[in-house]
Amino acid sequence: MDHPPEIAALLEKYPSLRKPIETGVESHDGREERLLSFILSHPDIDSIRGSPSKLLSAIDDFSAKHDFLISVGGHKAKILSDLVAKEKPQILVELGGYLGYSAILFADAMRRNGLPDQQLRVLSLEMSAEFSSIARELIQLAGLSDIVTVITGPAEESLRKLQKEGNLTNVDFLFLDHVEALYVTDFKVCEELGFLQKGAVIAADNVVRPGAPEYRTLVRNHPRLQSTGVIGLIQPGDLEDEIEVSYVTS
Repeated sequence: MDHPPEIAALLEKYPSLRKPIETGVESHDGREERLLSFILSHPDIDSIRGSPSKLLSAIDDFSAKHDFLISVGGHKAKILSDLVAKEKPQILVELGGYLGYSAILFADAMRRNGLPDQQLRVLSLEMSAEFSSIARELIQLAGLSDIVTVITGPAEESLRKLQKEGNLTNVDFLFLDHVEALYVTDFKVCEELGFLQKGAVIAADNVVRPGAPEYRTLVRNHPRLQSTGVIGLIQPGDLEDEIEVSYVTS
């Protein structure tokens, strides 16, 4: 297939983008299993084991050179880890765990804040049992299984079950990174269940690409929130996107 010069140059730099550009397929085609095999057979596996930063770098390398992954990627990772360092959450919930990249990033950043592991919780909610299994294996490889719990099932169902069983009463940091059409619904579920108290932070990825306009309108007009967009790049490819960061003010 012939491409315009700018696309051809992009594909030469990032060959993993060929399939998503030419077919529109970005996941659920075996690349997730190939990532796990790539990591477990990596020549530096001994140094990767127990090192979240080296594991995330290896995942980014796979995404750039082999198969594009819909994880947050290196540029957004820095934005999010800096936000965690600033806000120092003890209980973090993410909706859309995928293969564990962001859960590993968050747990590592939270641990770096200096609190004991037993005071830290990352709950990673993922719809796919297959992806949950891969995430658990990678989280264990990173040495973060004592902080991160992967929960499989629809986000709303999992949130309601956690609240009903007394396993979650409040959320310091909520990360939305699943189906953009569900951002509004699941944000409202978290509100309804009383999870989002004053001081909580909500970060929502991909509000520009592919976009979550209804969610952005909601949080920017919400009487209890102060909300703004932070530019972040989708990598590889360096496409500009935004993370909507909202603070609960009352």
